[in-house]
Amino acid sequence: MTHPNDVPTSALLPKLAAELKNRNAVAPPPWADFVKTGVHKERAPQAEDWWYLRSASVLRKIYLKGHIGVTRLSAEYGGKRDRGSAPYHARSGSGSVAREIVQQLEKSGLIQRFKTHGRRVSPEGQKLLDTVSRDLLRALAAERPALAKYL
Repeated sequence: MTHPNDVPTSALLPKLAAELKNRNAVAPPPWADFVKTGVHKERAPQAEDWWYLRSASVLRKIYLKGHIGVTRLSAEYGGKRDRGSAPYHARSGSGSVAREIVQQLEKSGLIQRFKTHGRRVSPEGQKLLDTVSRDLLRALAAERPALAKYL
């Protein structure tokens, strides 16, 4: 069985984002064009499909970490805030972006609630991640035969 750790993240996330977009599992809300992804950012994301890429990243993080809540997810997407002449301090990312993505993924059936400890990946979400990872690994193995041992 192929795991998302078996393939490079930089190759997995665009494929997973395209799959989420094709399934209509997530959709950017009307405010997604204007929102910053955290107080440590100066501007909103410039890429048109950033919502799908962030959703794919959130789905992968939930899969790898077991179960995780919105607060921890927003901290994962945080960064260093420039405070002028004062030292930089860590700040969390946008909670509303993380919350909206988690709600959309839950509504589409890719993640599910886990007791009172946040969310975890549902069997359908695990199947999606494993399938995309396997297909990507097969494509990479066709280019580089040394990777065929991981199939």
